[in-house]
Amino acid sequence: MNLRFFFSRRTFAHISKLNPRVLPSHSSGYRCIATPPLFQLPQANGASSLADRRKSTKFDNSVVRYIHTSQEVDLDGSPSNLEHESESENDATMSEFLSRFSWIMRKKLSECYPECDKSTIDGMLVIIVGAVVSEMEKGGLEQMTGPAASKMPSQDFSEDLWRTVWEVSNVVLQDMEKEKKKEKMKGFLQSEEVKEMYRFAGQVGIRGDMLRELRFKWAREKMEESEFYESLESFQKGESQEESREEIVGGGEGEERVTSLPKRHGKIKYKIYGLDLSDPKWAEVADKIHENSEVMLPKEPKPVSGKCKVVAEKIMSLKEGDDPAPLLGEWVELLQPSRIDWIALLDRLKEENSHRYFEIAELVLGEESFQANTRDYSKLIDALVKQNRLDDSERILNKMNQNGILPDVITYSIEVHMYCKSGNPDKAQAALDNLRAQGLQPDIKVYNSMIMAYVKAGKPTLGETLMREMETRDLKPTKEIYMALLSAFAKAGKTVDADRISSTMQFAGFEPSLESCTLMVEAYGRAGDVDRARGNFDQMIKIGHKPDDRCTASMLSAYEKRNSLDEGLNLLLELEKDGFTPGVATYTVLVDWLSKLELFDEAEQVLEKIGETGEVPPFELQISLCDMYVKAGAEKKALQALGVIESKIEKLDSDDFERIIRSLRNGGFLQDARRLYGMMETRGFMPSGSLKIDMMASQVVKSGKKSNFSMLRGK
Repeated sequence: MNLRFFFSRRTFAHISKLNPRVLPSHSSGYRCIATPPLFQLPQANGASSLADRRKSTKFDNSVVRYIHTSQEVDLDGSPSNLEHESESENDATMSEFLSRFSWIMRKKLSECYPECDKSTIDGMLVIIVGAVVSEMEKGGLEQMTGPAASKMPSQDFSEDLWRTVWEVSNVVLQDMEKEKKKEKMKGFLQSEEVKEMYRFAGQVGIRGDMLRELRFKWAREKMEESEFYESLESFQKGESQEESREEIVGGGEGEERVTSLPKRHGKIKYKIYGLDLSDPKWAEVADKIHENSEVMLPKEPKPVSGKCKVVAEKIMSLKEGDDPAPLLGEWVELLQPSRIDWIALLDRLKEENSHRYFEIAELVLGEESFQANTRDYSKLIDALVKQNRLDDSERILNKMNQNGILPDVITYSIEVHMYCKSGNPDKAQAALDNLRAQGLQPDIKVYNSMIMAYVKAGKPTLGETLMREMETRDLKPTKEIYMALLSAFAKAGKTVDADRISSTMQFAGFEPSLESCTLMVEAYGRAGDVDRARGNFDQMIKIGHKPDDRCTASMLSAYEKRNSLDEGLNLLLELEKDGFTPGVATYTVLVDWLSKLELFDEAEQVLEKIGETGEVPPFELQISLCDMYVKAGAEKKALQALGVIESKIEKLDSDDFERIIRSLRNGGFLQDARRLYGMMETRGFMPSGSLKIDMMASQVVKSGKKSNFSMLRGK
């Protein structure tokens, strides 16, 4: 805002003659200052500028302005002569307002009139501040900061100058309000409640900028709360004063006054935090909240007393084999229960008679008054799955479908988990397809269950397909999934697939671990690629992993397939120099290797070392011992090892069956060989062609060593 043309040159000449420190003595208390009418700038209708109008200005002696100077405004910082001014809060606020206003206006005038000296600027401020004080005396500070103040007409100032005064007044008042809030905020920052919350936040580990922001937030909330209660108190005081005033007025009349609410015109409007709650839409919101609260907060169950209570106690004391249907029917007839009553009964039953809970809960699902929904079925199915009662959970699932209740995503997910846990990946895949048919996508838990089910079923390729599907949906597979697939491919000797999973793990951010390196060594060892197995073994040592007993056993097993005994022994010697101590897994491989080489004495020495460790030998050792003792002719020990194998027949794979059957046949244990051959076919393993021919040839052999296995069992 350019204030250069708000005063004329002659005004400057007259103002410059004034000394603000020495005022002329007039009896009337007014100072006469000649001011031409150029304070009111004419409207610029033509192309002429404000500078042209300044040049054409003429002083008019007929126009004289009087400024009241009974209260002098000290602009030079000298002591004030206001002896009769009260020390009230309003006077202090007024003084601060005028001080700030004078400082800002002095700066603006100095910028507009750089050629004017200090006394001239002070004279301008005398005129401006005097006009402001006169306006403020009419209505206080609000007179200068109200919405209509900018349009208030003035005989002394032009429209632009008055607008500038109004803007400066608003800025000053805003600064004063901010300063007041700042000082008030300092007090709340040091309040005991804020300090206590600050100390607690520091104790729980909050530090730095966050702790500082929380402290300011708590202080601000306390300040807002204090202002709210102060407004309530002031409102209450105003009402009490109004009532007392009415009582005084009414008491003078000597008659009883009948008070009533004034007649309301229009609609009531009220706002809370800026929201106009008088809008009709909030009534609809309140109705919806009430309806939802009835669903979320149902009514209390009916009180159970008398005969109904006796029947409920009988239901709680039901034993295995008792039919709960008659008691439930009698309880329904007596109580006429609603859904909340059924829920209360089931909750109590779950605590007092949990072994009958599932059976009764299944019956309750069919009750019409229970109003069973999808979530009720899914919760019961999930609880049964966690208890490994898979048949019962599948029966309830079928009943749910028969009753026409459509499963939701939770039910489908539970169904997938159920079939995966029961080892039926085909039905689990069907449930997954149903989930997708509804337009829903499985979550990471469903993927994990499906992949693990395929791994356990010996179908890691299908599991890998699901893993790739997860990656396309930006679902990161867990390390357990990668390790399960890698282990499945390693045990099958599929080196290409195992190498692909290992590379994918590294791209996903999982560094090679001792377990993953061991599986890679095992994969190449089972495939007969000894050089690649040794390469992975050496690479594992380079990246900082020390081979353990299992990893060393996998490397020795690879050397065993190539029958490189010297290389295997050299590996053991190198590792022992680095502090490696063989364990049960390494000794088991050595026993198997030595038994195949028919070095029975050396194998017995290794068996003694296994006994010294005190650990339980693995099941694979029994297969090696059976083969070794059959070859050595130790019939009793061979039959003992065979008995251990038959007790855990489910752990044998196709290769183990063929090795034991061939060993028993060659050793003369034909009956035992035929029995294991039948077990092999029962398990679903297809014997090789050579084994079929050998077993067919053994059937025509009349002589041979008879098996004493049954006799030894009897003993």
